[in-house]
Amino acid sequence: MSYLYLILNLGSLSIPLFYSFEKDMRFIKHWKAVVTSLTIVAAVFLIWDAIFTKNGVWGFNPDYHLSFFLLGMPIEEWLFFFCIPYASVFIHYALAYFKPNWLLSKKLTKILTVCIILIALTVGLYNYDKAYTIVNYLFLGLVLILGYFYGVQYLQRFYIAFVIILIPFFIVNGVLTGTGIEEPVVWYNDNENLGIRLLTIPVEDIGYAFSMLFTNVLLIEYFKEKETYF
Repeated sequence: MSYLYLILNLGSLSIPLFYSFEKDMRFIKHWKAVVTSLTIVAAVFLIWDAIFTKNGVWGFNPDYHLSFFLLGMPIEEWLFFFCIPYASVFIHYALAYFKPNWLLSKKLTKILTVCIILIALTVGLYNYDKAYTIVNYLFLGLVLILGYFYGVQYLQRFYIAFVIILIPFFIVNGVLTGTGIEEPVVWYNDNENLGIRLLTIPVEDIGYAFSMLFTNVLLIEYFKEKETYF
């Protein structure tokens, strides 16, 4: 089914994009900040993606994507870094709008952040010979260090939002990694990761998703505050 990856991207985007025009929340009013953030973060992750694809850290099953490639990656992989983050940060901001009191305490947020930083850096450095593990967890540690010093107020909500985001994450990423289908859409070289799977999903993907999404939140908030930028 060559359209599967495309369907997953567009299906993930469709409902959040539709509700972005909801008359009270009006998430679409921040479209400039969101698009700018998505583009910057996508550029970083696509460079990472292209290098890993070229070096066989992961790859793509031609049975599930179209034949149009850019930098060795199917066009659906490029769309992934816009569709999935948009859908995910929408959940974060919908939570902020409809459940503004759903926040962790600042103290708990700081303790949790320090613990995750220490775990991420330790696991990453201990597995320095595994490309996905070390790059992923060192990047996660860096993003959380930035969050600790410059975005604790956003982490207070994002930790809760991320737990909710993990529900569609396990559905979409599960299919991408082989859940419910004969072969994965995206395959991983287990020599370059911990080899620990949550269903079919490499455990590193959770840190990868957190880094990608929270970096978007940080940048969206930055650009929202710089009104003259727009």
